Amino acid sequence: MALDVAASVLHRTHPGTWPLVGVVTTAAALAAGLRGVPWGAVRAEERAYAAVATIVAGSWLAAATAMGPGHAPLHAILIVAMVALGVPWWTHRRRRAHVRVDRVIHAWPDLADRIGLDGSRIMSAVVDTWGWRARMKLSPGQSVTDVVARVPAIESALGTRPGAVRVEQDPAHAGRFTMRVLAVDPHAGAIPWPGPTVRSLADPIDLGVFEDATTVRVPLLRRHALIGGTTDSGKSGVLNVVLGNLAACTDVVLWGIDLKGGMELRPWAPCLARLATTPEEATRLLADAVAVLDARAQASGRDNTRVWEPTPDAPALVIVIDEYAELADTAPAAVPYAESVARRGRALAVDLLAATQRPTQKAMGGGALRSQMSVRVCLRVRERRDVDLILDKGMLAAGWHAHTLDAPGKFYVLADGHNQPRRARAYLVTDENVRETAARYTDHRPDLDPLSRAAIDHQPRAIASPPPMAIDPELELLTALDEAPDEGLTIPQLIEATGMRRTWVYDRLQALAAAGRARQVSRGRWRA
Repeated sequence: MALDVAASVLHRTHPGTWPLVGVVTTAAALAAGLRGVPWGAVRAEERAYAAVATIVAGSWLAAATAMGPGHAPLHAILIVAMVALGVPWWTHRRRRAHVRVDRVIHAWPDLADRIGLDGSRIMSAVVDTWGWRARMKLSPGQSVTDVVARVPAIESALGTRPGAVRVEQDPAHAGRFTMRVLAVDPHAGAIPWPGPTVRSLADPIDLGVFEDATTVRVPLLRRHALIGGTTDSGKSGVLNVVLGNLAACTDVVLWGIDLKGGMELRPWAPCLARLATTPEEATRLLADAVAVLDARAQASGRDNTRVWEPTPDAPALVIVIDEYAELADTAPAAVPYAESVARRGRALAVDLLAATQRPTQKAMGGGALRSQMSVRVCLRVRERRDVDLILDKGMLAAGWHAHTLDAPGKFYVLADGHNQPRRARAYLVTDENVRETAARYTDHRPDLDPLSRAAIDHQPRAIASPPPMAIDPELELLTALDEAPDEGLTIPQLIEATGMRRTWVYDRLQALAAAGRARQVSRGRWRA
C-alpha cells in the first residue's frame, strides 16, 4: 500500500524521477546485502533477503513512477511480489521463535539446577502469538507452590522482562504445570467495552479478557461478589462493567449505596431503583432488604420452594455497595443488616456486590460477610498480604500475585470455573458508555414484585438499633494479630480485643505459634 501511494504521488508530480529512484534502490540494495543496513540484518541469508526485497520494491516503484501504478500488469506484479517475499519473512520469524524455544529446552536442565527446580523437565513446547508455552513435569516431591515461589528466578534465568512468566497448575496431575512466557504483554492497551452481553441474571457476565484472548465470564445469580483493589487500580471500571450488564437485565432490580455523595453510582441513577448516599439512607435501605428477605422466605416456606427464580414479574434484588469499609465506619447500624443479607440472601435472589480498597476483617464485619462472597475480583494491591485479604488465605503463595499487576483494570478472578491464577484485563467503560447505557435501559427496568413491595411498606419507619452480634473471641484474636503493627501487640491489648482472660490468650497464642500462624516479635508482643 505504501509503494502504491508513493508511486501515485511521484507519477503525478515528478514522473521523470524514475532514474533517481533506480539509483537509490541500487544503493540501498548494496547496503542491505553487504552490511544489513538499514534493516538490521546480521546473518548472510537475512542480508540476501533484504537486498532482494529492496531491489524488487525499488524496481517496481521506478516502473510505476514512470508509467503509473495503474499500468498493467504492475498491480498484479506487486501482489505476487508481496506474497512471494512475505512467506519467507513469516517463515523465518516463526523458525527463529522455535529456535529460541529449542535452546531453552536444551538448556533447561542446567537452568533448573541453578534456580532450585533440579530434576524438572520440559515435556513439550509450543510457540504462540505472544510468546511460547511449555508443559512441565516436576521431580517427585516438588509442587507448583515451589515453582510459583521461584518465578522471579525463572524470569532471570530465561532473560525475560519482569512479570513475563505465568505458571498454571495442571488439574489432572499435582507434579505437572504449564509455563507461559510472554514476549509481549497482550494487555498493554485498554480493551473497549463491547456493551451489555446479557439480558438475564441467569447468564454469566463478561468482565474482560484473559491473556489468551478468552472471555472472563462470571456467574452472579445467587452469588455475592467482592471487588477489591487499591486506589487507581480500576475498581470503578469493573463495577461499571457489572452495572452496565445488570442494567440490561430485565429480571434484576438494582439498589445502590454510595456514601461518597453518590460520586461513583449517581451516573447509573436512572437504572437504580434506590440510591442511598447518607448513613441513615443506607441503614434504611439494608433494613428494607432484610424485610424483603423475610417475606420471600415465608412465601417460599408456604409454597415449598427452595430457591427464588428471578423473572421480570418477580425479579432478583442486587445491592451494590461502593466502598464497604466506609459503610462499616459511618453506619455501623447497617452492618448487621448487610450480614443478614449475606448469610440468607442467595437462595432468595437478594445479592450483594461490594467494592472496597482493603477488605480487612474489621471493615468487613469480623469476616462474617466476606466469607459469604463466592465471587472475588482482585485488582492491584499495595501490599502482598492484601492478596490474602481479598481472595483468601494462602492465595498469594499459590500464585495469585495481584501486587505485581501493573495497569488499571488488570485483575485476578476467583469464582466458579476460575480457580487458576490467570491474569485478565477488564473492559474500559467510558463516561459516554455509562450515559448511553443508562439512558437506553432506564425505561426497561423492572419493579419489585408485590410481595417484596408490601414487605417494605409495612416496615416501621423508625429503625431500632439491631441487637449486637455475638463476638467470636477466636476470630477477634486472629483479626487483631493480622492487623497488628510491625512491633506487634501486647498481651493487655489482645485481652482487650478479645474480652478473654490472660490464660486463654496465652494458650491460644501458643497454639497459633505451633501452627505457624502467630509469632512473638519481642518480649510480650505478638503478631500474625
